[in-house]
Amino acid sequence: MNKHPLFLKLVILAVITLLLVVVLGEIRGLAHERQARQREAEQNVEQSLAGPQTLLGPILLRQCTETWAPYKDGVQTRNFAHRLPPAQLQVSGDLVPDPRHRGLFKVNTYAGKLTLLARWEETSGLTPRPDNAGGHVECGDVIAMFSAKDARGLRKVTLTRDGHALTVRPGTTDTAYPSGLHAVLPAPAAGERLELKLVVDLAGTQSLALVPAASDTTMTLESSWPHPSFGGRFLPTGSDISDDGFKARWQVTELASGGVADVIAGKGNLDTLAVDLIDPVNPYVMSDRAIKYGLMFIALTFVTVGLTELLTGRRVHPVQYLLVGLALSLFFLLLLSLSEHLPFLVAYLIAAGAAALVLTQYAAAMLGGWLRGAAFGSGIALLYGALYVLLSREQAALAIGAILLFTVLATVMTLTRKLDWYRLGSANAE
Repeated sequence: MNKHPLFLKLVILAVITLLLVVVLGEIRGLAHERQARQREAEQNVEQSLAGPQTLLGPILLRQCTETWAPYKDGVQTRNFAHRLPPAQLQVSGDLVPDPRHRGLFKVNTYAGKLTLLARWEETSGLTPRPDNAGGHVECGDVIAMFSAKDARGLRKVTLTRDGHALTVRPGTTDTAYPSGLHAVLPAPAAGERLELKLVVDLAGTQSLALVPAASDTTMTLESSWPHPSFGGRFLPTGSDISDDGFKARWQVTELASGGVADVIAGKGNLDTLAVDLIDPVNPYVMSDRAIKYGLMFIALTFVTVGLTELLTGRRVHPVQYLLVGLALSLFFLLLLSLSEHLPFLVAYLIAAGAAALVLTQYAAAMLGGWLRGAAFGSGIALLYGALYVLLSREQAALAIGAILLFTVLATVMTLTRKLDWYRLGSANAE
């Protein structure tokens, strides 16, 4: 082994790299633990306030019973819920962000006021036909029901029929969509046009969704939140997003959505129009993504130091490699801790600046001069800049990373193309 000092040093550097991988793994585990704590904070807020909201209605509902006698000696019955979605549903409202905190962790909640206007051009469909030959159908009161995924978020509700207020009661009386409210309606005349107006003061956590359970559904939402994420099965037909907030409009017909048929059948997993009030920069997600590049950082830095050794003849001890690697690794821990208290960009600049400064002054002594130390520190600063670009350009991260690694490899090959590697590996090499 003594006859091959270069090989021995490479083995030692490999062991050091493995130790640093363990350190990075511990830091990444800490980031995952903080992410889990964030999710616990969200669940805590949801339990205390209200969870993500999915709204359905208003829908006309009747509980019916069909009886028929297929046999001479018996009568059969079946109970079912008969639902009649509106022909038109117009929803408009405003969402006011109301962030809540659990210790260091922020949870995005909202309070909003929604107005839902539902119209039925005619109500003859309220009396269902029997499904069985010789059957007879009897139905109870006509009920206007409105379902919310978490009824605790219903702060204040006003329901009117043609301008006349109705008495609202908890629960929907519909076993398929039980959470919400209902009101008993005077039975409309056959073919009568019906209009219901529902005004809801609503609270929820992060997400709001609406089931387009009408022949023609239109929804318009406004909010001062500048970072909406539109989801569900249908994107807005138009949206305006700025630093002052967003305004979005959806329009869906039953030709495009199966919402009407699914609601009539009492199915789950319904089509929705949805918006999430998200944070564009999650410090724990960004820190976790940054740590994934930690090994590449260490490898590139070790290559730079090793290249400097080869080209200048300056000896660098393995302990010095270890200290440099630890400084690079602790950058990620510093970034994680600072990002809990500061905006991510500010935390990143502070952590990167501190690491680059420490490595610059250490490299000046390690490589034998402030000029080399400054060059080394500048290279570290460029690496941190490249890492931030990788983090902020997620879709182009693969291309940027590949170009960076190829550039480094090409540089190393160019600078070492005339080195005699056999002479370097001999026991008598200087």
